[in-house]
Amino acid sequence: MKLILASNNKSKLKEFKSLVEKLDVEVIGQRDAGYELDVEETGTTFEENAYLKAKALCDASGCIAFADDSGLAVDALNGEPGIYSARYGLGHDASDEDRYNYLLDKLKDIDDRTAKFVCCICCVFPDGRMITTRGELHGQILRAPRGDNGFGYDPVFNPDGTDKTNAELTAEEKNAISHRGKALREFIKAFEEIINDNK
Repeated sequence: MKLILASNNKSKLKEFKSLVEKLDVEVIGQRDAGYELDVEETGTTFEENAYLKAKALCDASGCIAFADDSGLAVDALNGEPGIYSARYGLGHDASDEDRYNYLLDKLKDIDDRTAKFVCCICCVFPDGRMITTRGELHGQILRAPRGDNGFGYDPVFNPDGTDKTNAELTAEEKNAISHRGKALREFIKAFEEIINDNK
């Protein structure tokens, strides 16, 4: 069975593939499947944006498609950057380093550093069925980046229960606790139930 991920983000695709190894499915990115969709994320929540991307790809391909929408929500900034995490302050063309430095600058005089990563996954089937799951990872924003692994805001995020940043964790350590890992494990459970019901 083939699942198409509504993303061209190679880091995200690699993370998803490593998390679904136990399923008898092939995960491919939309570009590898021959689709170049750039869906406008007009939703106001992570769930809505994940649905918009998955539905557009499912409609275009006629295949099962899934998408995630994820981001960082900082308490002292009223949930910013939230759904705008990928283009926060500086637009889509900014580097990860530009974005997390912009965030650090906004927080420079703020003591409350609590934050969470949120991931919502939506899977849309050609017959109209749908799965939506959500995962969260709580922690703190540091005052300076550390680590070379991961992507996005990982170098400045210290998850609760560890003295490392997301960017200092191994892929296995990160997958075990990450917002995406949690959402994907819930998704896998629901997906397996649908597969088993069809047998």
